[in-house]
Amino acid sequence: MKTQKLHIALIAGGTSGEREVSLNGAAGVEKALNPGKFFVDRYDPATDLARLAADASELDFAFILLHGLNGEDGTMQGFLDLLGVPYQGSGVLGSAIAMDKHLAKELYKLNGLPVADWQIVSSGDEVNIEELISRFDLPVVIKPVREGSSLGLTLAQDKTQLLDGIEKAQSHGSRIMIEKYIRGRELTVAVLGNKEPQALPVIEIVPGEEFAFFNYDAKYKAGASEEICPAEISDELTALVKEYGVAAHKVLRLRGYSRTDMMFSGDGSLYLLETNTIPGMTETSLLPQAAAVYGLAFPEFLEKLIELGMQSEG
Repeated sequence: MKTQKLHIALIAGGTSGEREVSLNGAAGVEKALNPGKFFVDRYDPATDLARLAADASELDFAFILLHGLNGEDGTMQGFLDLLGVPYQGSGVLGSAIAMDKHLAKELYKLNGLPVADWQIVSSGDEVNIEELISRFDLPVVIKPVREGSSLGLTLAQDKTQLLDGIEKAQSHGSRIMIEKYIRGRELTVAVLGNKEPQALPVIEIVPGEEFAFFNYDAKYKAGASEEICPAEISDELTALVKEYGVAAHKVLRLRGYSRTDMMFSGDGSLYLLETNTIPGMTETSLLPQAAAVYGLAFPEFLEKLIELGMQSEG
């Protein structure tokens, strides 16, 4: 007896600055989904929202591969909730919280998770550059509160770059974050599961020499960065990174999966940077790499995400 195929809406593209990353990921996911188990239709929110709504009654599941605003921030999740279509990953609340870097850091801090010092600047605020430098020193990180893939991010080395970085970040939104720069090793850990999430192997990210930090080009340019999985760190640090990754996942009210980025400073301290609720999903992206080392090949990993997404939240 043949098992009926699941009808999957693969949602990718959208209108954010990460549109191309989304489309690239979707191409890999569509190729990896077993055609014997899944029938896949593609929908681009930039043009296909009405079609998605019209087809909702025929859909068994949605696989969201949108990054950034209007997709990773809870908006698409809310739309699918209204349509009654289940999807992978976090719901409206967790998605919205994690997208707001300021709110996420407030929740990390309230729950005893270590974060670098930061300050929010809104449009119209008077900015005292000397006070910022006195508080944070140089270099300093400037980034939009609600963006992904390091879009609008600057590592300012002097006053001019700090002013330019503020202007650049504000072109992506009215609220921006000035954050103390943590010099050290960048680590990331993915978490998989609903009620009892488990941490996957830790990855260390080593940007190429031409990159001061893991920016957009370092993330997506082929060969620009080295990704070491599992990270060559002590057992004690590995355990702590995993503990913090699971804690961040729970603190932000996430489900299904997530990936939390951290910095391990030269003085031996660990700091949480941010948590991604829809991480990159090409076969060579960080989370699928970790899943492969964990023992889940890309097609099986995707099926696991669908399985978790089909489970009720009760």
